[in-house]
Amino acid sequence: MLDLINNYKKEIDKLQINNASELEDFRVKFISKKSVINDLFKKFKTIPPKEKGEIGIKINVLKTIAKNKLNEASCQLKKGTVLKNDFEDFSLPPRTEDLGSIHPIRKIKNKIISIFSEIGFSIEDGPEIEKDWYNFTALNFPENHPAREMQDTFFVERDPDIVLRTHTSNVQIRLMEEKKPPLRVIIPGKVYRNETVSSKSHCFFHQVEGLFVNEGVSFKDLKDTLYYFAKEMFGKKTKVRFRPSYFPFTEPSAEMDISWKSGWLEILGSGMVDPNVLENCGLDSKKYSGFAFGMGIERIAMLKYQIDDLRLFSQNDIRFLKQFRGAN
Repeated sequence: MLDLINNYKKEIDKLQINNASELEDFRVKFISKKSVINDLFKKFKTIPPKEKGEIGIKINVLKTIAKNKLNEASCQLKKGTVLKNDFEDFSLPPRTEDLGSIHPIRKIKNKIISIFSEIGFSIEDGPEIEKDWYNFTALNFPENHPAREMQDTFFVERDPDIVLRTHTSNVQIRLMEEKKPPLRVIIPGKVYRNETVSSKSHCFFHQVEGLFVNEGVSFKDLKDTLYYFAKEMFGKKTKVRFRPSYFPFTEPSAEMDISWKSGWLEILGSGMVDPNVLENCGLDSKKYSGFAFGMGIERIAMLKYQIDDLRLFSQNDIRFLKQFRGAN
């Protein structure tokens, strides 16, 4: 499939669109519902999980290139010009190709997806506007939990409660309700909380959660999985430790720290899925067990790239973004 993607990219790069008929032919072939790119997405569902990370990124990049080509050609034709111009004014200053770069949050998200894809985790997504059941109740949150208060969570409606999801755990509940184990997934996406940085409320950030449910899943499986992640993300010499903690939806629960400079730094929370959560989803907690974990992508990016101010991610300062061209 990679060869096919590369061939389509070369075809798009070389293609000249000189009139409305050629523009429509291009749209049908690469952008329409029956396009070759849509065929690639259909084939993507059948490839092995370990290949999905790399191939999925390349298909999305190809789709972006095709859309940009279509928009550029359309604008040129509307102005009454063609892309191929026989006349060049050599007295004009040269054009510089100032290419953009992938945002550091996106880079780290793609890296996390790639790491877990290599050990059999699939990628799932779900709604960002969610019912109380999926965001709180099924996850064992008590009625008086602070997260249920309006000052901590963005409520869209009350009675029945509809919220902007505070974590991607809502997708875990939906998957456990809809599918039978084994389940081995990661869930990247935006989450929303009313948290203050400086004088303004910070509305959203990015999170990745993981879930593994099957017969005989143990805390050792959780630790081995997260050991692997830490060493792949931060280097083989990274040291890891677990500290007891509390989350409503896991028991036992643990925070995971990595050795960082002169001490330890927390990077994620984790634990064994609480039996009540399994039962809420219709799974027999005596037959099945599982583990879950969650991390903020911003935190991982700040550590990986040694960024000292969270606000830099959303200020669109081109001087900041240029630093990440070619970064891993």
